[in-house]
Amino acid sequence: WIKVRDKVHVFVADDKFHPLKEEIYDKLDMLMPQMKMAGYIPDLSFVLHDVDDESKEQCLLHHSEKLAIAFGLISTTHPVPVRIFKNLRVCGDCHAAAKYISRIAAREILIRDTNRFHHFIDGICSCGDY
Repeated sequence: WIKVRDKVHVFVADDKFHPLKEEIYDKLDMLMPQMKMAGYIPDLSFVLHDVDDESKEQCLLHHSEKLAIAFGLISTTHPVPVRIFKNLRVCGDCHAAAKYISRIAAREILIRDTNRFHHFIDGICSCGDY
């Protein structure tokens, strides 16, 4: 979840119910080519579905952390950090993506998961990539 303007926004993987879903998915679609150009390679091992690689990549793109990050980017302005809270451990692919997004968007991203705080600045995480 992410709190913006005193309102909590909860996301689940492949969320289709948020009022700004179009803008959120558009933001992710805009970020993905930039991330890939910067060196990001989706880690398909984090998708458990038995589907083709393109579908796995779409599943990864729609993880709750990425949806929350995209929402934070479109709902706040620089220099406000994007702060996300997660009730599970952040997956390795979302961790890698957050590093790239922090550099591309020039935004500080903080993710609190069940194990630690991840503080992403300019493509580097404070956890040392656990």
